[in-house]
Amino acid sequence: MNRMEQLRKLLEESPKDSFLRHALALELQKTGEDYAAIQQLESLLSDDPGYIGSYYQLGKLLEKTGNENMAIRWYEQGMEYAKNAGEKRAYNELRSALEELTF
Repeated sequence: MNRMEQLRKLLEESPKDSFLRHALALELQKTGEDYAAIQQLESLLSDDPGYIGSYYQLGKLLEKTGNENMAIRWYEQGMEYAKNAGEKRAYNELRSALEELTF
């Protein structure tokens, strides 16, 4: 059983586990399934908007697929959540990604 199959099996038991959902999105990205990874991350953040690490990954995937406006939106939303959570490092990473994209 490969890693993606293992994650899917675990998600059957815990379908709302944000860590597993994020890990599955990364595996999808590794196999070139960028749009499936985007859907996974958007769904995760819809259910758990405080899962701050997923904003960066989603933004980068959206940039890669040419959807810069959506990437900007997700970076900004992630920055807001990171700021409210006191996650300075995550905030700075998101701000840096946003600045690279917009300047």
